[in-house]
Amino acid sequence: MIDTQLLPDNLLTTNLKKLVNWSRRSSLWPMPFATACCGIELMAVGCARYDIARFGAEAMRFSPRQSDLMIVAGRVTIKMMPVLQHIYQQMTEPKWVISMGACASSAGMFNNYALVAGADRFLPIDIYVPGCPPRPEALMYGIIKLQKKIKDEPELGWRERYRAEGTEERA
Repeated sequence: MIDTQLLPDNLLTTNLKKLVNWSRRSSLWPMPFATACCGIELMAVGCARYDIARFGAEAMRFSPRQSDLMIVAGRVTIKMMPVLQHIYQQMTEPKWVISMGACASSAGMFNNYALVAGADRFLPIDIYVPGCPPRPEALMYGIIKLQKKIKDEPELGWRERYRAEGTEERA
């Protein structure tokens, strides 16, 4: 064992998993999927007043292979669902999903035959951001909660544990 008292002051020691999780949470690259009024609030988060860059999530990517965070904001129709699942499957691992707004979480006030009543029926949601539409501050709070979740992530993520138990993922 190394005595840390003998190390020079300019040397930093840490756990590799903690370092990796720090870099993951400090550089989230969102893949926005925005419809209707939630999309406008999602766009507002990138403005100077709210400045999502403070959280390392300002690099909005519209290519799933370059993103690790999907933000589902607004209504999801039955026709959009397979496309959204395909985009999610193309994202790099590890990947996270934020469900933003009442429509993405439960179909909201527009609950009809053409909408999927909640994105959690076909995607594993990590963070729910409530509201109709949620304010930009609420989305920023959701991103902070996701960063805390990434920081506290154990050796295996919940998706890896879920697969290791031999259970089926949601279809």
